[in-house]
Amino acid sequence: MKLSKRLQQLDRMVFSSYQNIWDCCCDHGLLGMSLLSRQAAPHIHFVDIVADLMQTLEEKLQQYFSNSPTAWTTHCIDVQNIPLAQQAKEKHLVIIAGIGGDLMTKLIEGIYHNNPTIDIDFLLCPVHHQFSLRQQLIALDFSLKNEVLITENKRFYEILLVSSNPNDGSKISPIGDKIWQAGSAEQAMVIKHYLGKTLNHYQRIQLSHRVNVQDIIDAYQTKQIQQHALI
Repeated sequence: MKLSKRLQQLDRMVFSSYQNIWDCCCDHGLLGMSLLSRQAAPHIHFVDIVADLMQTLEEKLQQYFSNSPTAWTTHCIDVQNIPLAQQAKEKHLVIIAGIGGDLMTKLIEGIYHNNPTIDIDFLLCPVHHQFSLRQQLIALDFSLKNEVLITENKRFYEILLVSSNPNDGSKISPIGDKIWQAGSAEQAMVIKHYLGKTLNHYQRIQLSHRVNVQDIIDAYQTKQIQQHALI
């Protein structure tokens, strides 16, 4: 089972401190099956609203993981309705990846408001609208546990591990903090290209006069100045 670079990074960010891991919008279930193979948690849940996908995945799991020491369950439901309350005292990780930040925000808000007393970690990888997603996580008073910037097939991905517990990490930055810290020349180049691409995106929006995003531009330009000072 070969994972893409993005899924490999998500896999690496999952530690064995959870009783339940929910692979939401799981598609073909590759990430969840990798977590299942390495017994990352006592119970792995696969969640998607597409019935045909879930039926195919159920058959595959029955074929390859029927004797797995780790329990698994498929759920053909809206992600907002995942039944966390059935294990309210256990530690949950909810993984949502491969969708836009706006839809991701809606799903997170639904899960959080349906389970206000449960501490939930979220591992998130939006395909766009990262800024608006971060803004909503800040509004919900979530905390940051880790964040990573990667590139795959000429696309950039911000991956965030956050907690609904405001005391279980650091403050979330509207534009990111750790993702701008390069540990290698290769990562420094990724950061440079991503910062330039992101600034160009918001500058085009500003020029179109559809919406005023000058505050967002200013924030990224400040980060760009800081990056140049490090070179």
